[in-house]
Amino acid sequence: MTHVHFIGIGGSGLSAIARLLKESGYEVTGSDRSLSPFAVDLQSAGIKVFIGHEAGNIKGADWVVRSSAITDDNDEVKAAQQTGIPVYKRADFLGQLMTEKTGIAVAGTHGKTTTTAMIAWMLYAMKRDPSFIVGGTLNNLKVNARAGKGSAFIIEADEYDRMFLGLKPQIEVVTNLEHDHPDCYPTFEDMYTAFQSFVNLLPSDGTLIACADDKGAVTLLSHARQKGLGVISYSLHAEMTINSPQWMQARAPQPNTRGGYDFSAMTNVGTDAASIARVSLQVPGEHNVRNALAALSVAATMGLPLQEAADALGEFTGTGRRFEIRGEKRGVIVVDDYAHHPTEIKAILSATKARYPSRRIWAVWQPHTYSRTQTLFLEFSRAFPDAQEVLVTEIYASREPKQDFSSAEVVSAMPHPSARFTGSLENTTDYLLKNLGSNDVLIVMSAGDADQISTDVLKGLKE
Repeated sequence: MTHVHFIGIGGSGLSAIARLLKESGYEVTGSDRSLSPFAVDLQSAGIKVFIGHEAGNIKGADWVVRSSAITDDNDEVKAAQQTGIPVYKRADFLGQLMTEKTGIAVAGTHGKTTTTAMIAWMLYAMKRDPSFIVGGTLNNLKVNARAGKGSAFIIEADEYDRMFLGLKPQIEVVTNLEHDHPDCYPTFEDMYTAFQSFVNLLPSDGTLIACADDKGAVTLLSHARQKGLGVISYSLHAEMTINSPQWMQARAPQPNTRGGYDFSAMTNVGTDAASIARVSLQVPGEHNVRNALAALSVAATMGLPLQEAADALGEFTGTGRRFEIRGEKRGVIVVDDYAHHPTEIKAILSATKARYPSRRIWAVWQPHTYSRTQTLFLEFSRAFPDAQEVLVTEIYASREPKQDFSSAEVVSAMPHPSARFTGSLENTTDYLLKNLGSNDVLIVMSAGDADQISTDVLKGLKE
């Protein structure tokens, strides 16, 4: 039995691969600095997780896989290299897992976790028994990865550190393309070039599915057409006609009583005349209408019944930390979301406003990395018009060293009439507990550790 050891196993990316390999019959171990919820789930699945990085942790391993955050001077990396054990990065390893499967890779600046999860759930509910790796836990299945026996392998294609360039997809989805990760891509052109390389991974009979409402994605559609690849554009707003190249479009989207949107999905993919399916989503926001269109485009590409696929999406209940309702106490609804880019913040606040039109919305934002906060300074300062109250914590440095820059500077540039810099998570929680009232919605937006605010606020409201 092949033994694979993961360094940084508690992250969303490596934990998913570890779970998939365990289900596929591999012996799996791993290590991390602390026990994340993902790591705890892996322990429950029978995977040994070491706390801390020590050379002895890799004993017996045939392969070692490390996360992007693990450097060359890590004790386990050095021990593996000294003993001749191959050390892979995630990008090198994932392509191997997709061999002999129909790879479906979902990329984009925003929405890729939810879209990947939608496709995975859709195919699972349609009895296609897919394998999948998602950057968050599917609420429907309570896991972030699965080893299925079907032909489809769905994977969230992470652009950070160019991880997605190691994949072997047959079908690609690009939800949108905006500048992000300035520590990895100093300019938008750098990022666009990487996405072009991602499209170039498709074989001659491959298909690119991309959003026609997004300028960056539209440019990639043009690039794919020039290469002679199959393309499908999906849209909420762009005008499509039956005689156009392949497309999927939402017609007449309306908020429903389930908290999401009802709409008709119309397409000419695989048919001489337009096909129509009725869709009723539970997940909120127009951005999730687009995500659903991407998933339906995959179903149409695979030749699956469109209405059956739409019905499966109607059962989809979302992923962890993507508009995750944590609870309600004393009339206050508390929601967690992973939004950490200006476009994501605007989309999720618009969705909150549509879902709770009569409630006061409190937005808590924890900026993620100095480089992103500084590069998108102006965009962040204008991202909160749909919230009545805005609280901003100090920056979560993540992989970057501490700098002489504070998110208080962003707050000072905000035109919002009620935006405050609250600094620490503790100060933010205290302010909320003193000022939240019945009929309020609190949404905490963070790719770091600010979800702790949600936990503490619910505890404080209960007390």
